[in-house]
Amino acid sequence: MINSLVSGISKLFGSKADKDIKGVSPYVAKINGEYDKLQGLTNDQLRAKTIEFKTRVNDYLSETDTQIADLKSEIEKANVTEIDKKEEAYERIDILEKERDEKLETILEELLPEAFAVIKETARRFTENDSLTATASDFDRDLAATREHISITGNDVVYQTTWDAAGQEMNWNMIHYDVQLIGGVVLHQGKIAEMQTGEGKTLVSTLPAYLNALGQRGVHIVTVNDYLARRDCEWNAPIFQFHGLKVDCLDYYRPHSPERKAAYLADITYGTNNEFGFDYLRDNMAHSPDEQVQEKHHYAMIDEVDSVLIDDARTPLIISGPTPRGDIHEFNELKPKIQKVVDAQKRYLNTALTEAKKMIKEGKTSEKDAGLLLFRCQRGLPKSKPVIKFLGEQGMKALMTKAENYYLQDQQKEMHIVDSELYFTIDEKNNQIELTDKGIDLITDNSDDANFFVLPDVGSAIAELEKQEIPADDKQKQKDELMREFSVKSERIHSINQLLKAYAMFEKDVEYIIQDSKVKIVDEQTGRVMDGRRYSDGLHQAIEAKENVKVEAATQTFATITLQNFFRMYHKLSGMTGTAETEEGELWEIYKLDVIVIPTNRPIVRDDREDLVYKTIREKFNAVAEEVIRLQNEGRPVLVGTTSVEVSELLSRMLNMRKIKHSVLNAKQHQREADIVAAAGQSGSITIATNMAGRGTDIKLGKGVKESGGLAIVGTERHDSRRVDRQLRGRAGRQGDPGSSQFFVSLEDNLMRLFGSDRVSKVMDRFGYEEGEVIQHSMISKTIERSQKKVEQNNFGVRKRLLEYDDVMNKQRVVIYSRRKNALYGDRLSVDINNALYDWVEEAVSAFKDTDDYEGFRMETLRHLAFEPTITEQNFYDQKPDSIIQEVFEQGLIAYERKNKDIRERALSVFHSINEERGAEVKNILVPFSDGKKSLNVSVNLEKAIATEGAEITNAFERFVVLASIDDHWKEHLRELDDLKQTANNASYEQKDPLLIYKLESFNLFQTMISTLNSEIVSLLFKGNIPIQASDDMKEAKDRKRADMSKMRTSRAAEALVSQENPNQQEDKPKEVAVPVRSEQKVGRNDACPCGSGKKYKKCHGKES
Repeated sequence: MINSLVSGISKLFGSKADKDIKGVSPYVAKINGEYDKLQGLTNDQLRAKTIEFKTRVNDYLSETDTQIADLKSEIEKANVTEIDKKEEAYERIDILEKERDEKLETILEELLPEAFAVIKETARRFTENDSLTATASDFDRDLAATREHISITGNDVVYQTTWDAAGQEMNWNMIHYDVQLIGGVVLHQGKIAEMQTGEGKTLVSTLPAYLNALGQRGVHIVTVNDYLARRDCEWNAPIFQFHGLKVDCLDYYRPHSPERKAAYLADITYGTNNEFGFDYLRDNMAHSPDEQVQEKHHYAMIDEVDSVLIDDARTPLIISGPTPRGDIHEFNELKPKIQKVVDAQKRYLNTALTEAKKMIKEGKTSEKDAGLLLFRCQRGLPKSKPVIKFLGEQGMKALMTKAENYYLQDQQKEMHIVDSELYFTIDEKNNQIELTDKGIDLITDNSDDANFFVLPDVGSAIAELEKQEIPADDKQKQKDELMREFSVKSERIHSINQLLKAYAMFEKDVEYIIQDSKVKIVDEQTGRVMDGRRYSDGLHQAIEAKENVKVEAATQTFATITLQNFFRMYHKLSGMTGTAETEEGELWEIYKLDVIVIPTNRPIVRDDREDLVYKTIREKFNAVAEEVIRLQNEGRPVLVGTTSVEVSELLSRMLNMRKIKHSVLNAKQHQREADIVAAAGQSGSITIATNMAGRGTDIKLGKGVKESGGLAIVGTERHDSRRVDRQLRGRAGRQGDPGSSQFFVSLEDNLMRLFGSDRVSKVMDRFGYEEGEVIQHSMISKTIERSQKKVEQNNFGVRKRLLEYDDVMNKQRVVIYSRRKNALYGDRLSVDINNALYDWVEEAVSAFKDTDDYEGFRMETLRHLAFEPTITEQNFYDQKPDSIIQEVFEQGLIAYERKNKDIRERALSVFHSINEERGAEVKNILVPFSDGKKSLNVSVNLEKAIATEGAEITNAFERFVVLASIDDHWKEHLRELDDLKQTANNASYEQKDPLLIYKLESFNLFQTMISTLNSEIVSLLFKGNIPIQASDDMKEAKDRKRADMSKMRTSRAAEALVSQENPNQQEDKPKEVAVPVRSEQKVGRNDACPCGSGKKYKKCHGKES
């Protein structure tokens, strides 16, 4: 009824897709009009168009660029005390940069028809000629030295139209269709183009890539794997290079290398989503500008955008490093206890299932008899094959569901009856597991410690200690022992929970495989091995212990970001895929990306059949094997899609038993992916593949296949996501080719078992379907789709929750990374230091004025800033705080400049001496600094120091101090946030919102961290000086090594948020989280004024004395 209503409305008013296409269609006529004009041009005249376009862009932006350059010049001339003037100039530059981006979009929109026409004309010439000749440029000569298909003949360059792309010969024979021009327009507009498989997404990308490269701000083309990044780069590069554009790929080079930096300087850069994200994190760990590789995040175009922005968005990117005592754990010691519990549960449930069957035969089918036992079996081991098989029999699922509803009613007050005989319970839908009292008793049965699994009540124990009249030292020792016991036991509880999860919820060859004696996670969406990715929160270590491989040491997070927040940094983001429409709500809500469905060049004639539903998995796989053989006998190629390595290998064994030749493509054979996919379209070929099946690679049909009916897709199970099923279907029927798709489903499949089999089971029971019989009906297919929608909504909730947590950290990350960048490049460092000084003075005045402690304030300033404030005691009491702050702040600036001048004068004479004696061979000088406690050796460039009359010496010291302080404090802050996330999750047991707790407490932690950071920076800079005896002890600094990242590990956390399993559960290395408390909110001088004027506090009520 609802579907017919929606259909009627669409017919009356037009569908969204129709309106979208109507909006961009006028561009096609304009582009083709310009295209017709270009056909008479020579190759040189066609190539000259790119220079013309760039000139028009630069001319259009010249006024804004001049304004930015003038402001930068003003800043350089500004006096050291003119902080507000500098800040205003920097703010104006930021505004102008945004205006420049908007103006760039305006001029590119104007150039679009002409630029697209140039690329289409180039594609035509490459298609219709074996080679193209033009006048050689220096760029052409450089390319010819390394590219076989480009050669120099006298003053001419010759571009062959056949070249090697990712190991395969590429003969260019593609000219853009009108629908591909539409796709290009959509991508340029910063939207998602949904294009069916085989419609030429790679070719479409050439249009917006060329147009946006004219803006000279960099174009990043993002792919899902390194093979596609290299292939697409090598495939399209000659088209761009013919027009003088530099093209490169990140995956050719090592991370953090000069070559990687050069790749980002290219006009168009290809790479995987992981590498773009990790390079951003590495850049924010660099120690000098030379070590940073990325430029501005201007325009990103994402291939298979749904895979990157949705599937991969559940797992943040993490760079981690060694942590103290990270190799100390109890997993191997605790493993026998967990094995004992799991074995005991299996033994009991086998008995319970047998007893349930007996009761059913005797007619005892109430929720307190057989129903209870079946529900207990399902709650104890939901993935047990005997349990799944029995629940598939007629009426059994309904009986179990009835019992489940009975025990879950009235706020689960009767659930203790169900759980009383179990050792642990599993909530499969929410991915949670929990030991019962019976399980805890079994674990602690043979332990010397009766409270092996019981956390001490620290609060009560300390309260009792305080009442005892014992010596203070003894009291402190007992407190320390109590905290040590709490720490050990909380870690033990966490380890046991993770081990239990590893044994009961994670299966080898389904969630992970063992390869090279290592546990490697298999991506549930693609079936690919995710190298470098580890489950978070100690779960990976637990699986390593379970599988008897080396348990890797725990690591500490040094830098992290979600893909959502990384890609939202781009000025413009677009993407292309064959399947985004089902997720358009999420893509709009998270990224503000609109999905435009691009029509196919030819109508799709693929036959998508209704699902075939069987009762058991065994029946289903027998039917699949028979269907595959039948299709092969018809001469059709068959692609069998599976959801796991285990299923692909099971089907392979079944076909081997029948002596049927076939290929298997899964996480264990992924190296052969390109070869297997290339042969998958040949007549009679059978390819069994996990969902990785050649995404990004078309399966081209062999001779005679079209006449036989085309490629046949056989799905062995419905995936959790409709989108993944559509991807599998989309492998067949490319560009109007014939083809078919058929899914085989059983009531024992995970999706049906968890979310959808009740209604289907009732239908099969009602109509008396016996084992071996199949049901095929549109109603069944719709029920399955509803089940998939439930899972999609759940997964969206997980991704949104992850983003909400990361949004909190993202605001903090932006502040820290911008300060770090200012320190690295030095351009805004003076403003940051002045602000840090102002904040320190403000806090000190506030603290000591409240207690009328002038002497304390005087001594604190002297101790911290190494100068004595000139304000008198009487004025300190009489004047308003703002007046005192301003006076002491200005005095501080003068004292700091005086100290820096002294450093410059003392060091410069030594620099001149070294320059005269060894200037030709020495580049950098190590200058010793000390504040009386810390000693630092700072590398200073000799040439810069002399050219700036010593200013580079103090600048280098400032950069060194600020960078080191930020890195230390940020790393520790990330650790505290990890701990806080766990503590906040535990708040759910108190009926509080964990996210709200996390937001409040993380803000307090951040405020405290910034305050401590400012204090440390200011103290070191004000007190740091060249020791008198060390003035002549300056020596040559060896060439500075790039930041050592050898011990850093890049990974994708496979569980982004900690499951709310146990209120006492802690992180890998637990520690007590000290949560700072603030009595009232302090308004900083750069914060918005509370009066609501919109001005900064310092320029509004903050300046009133």
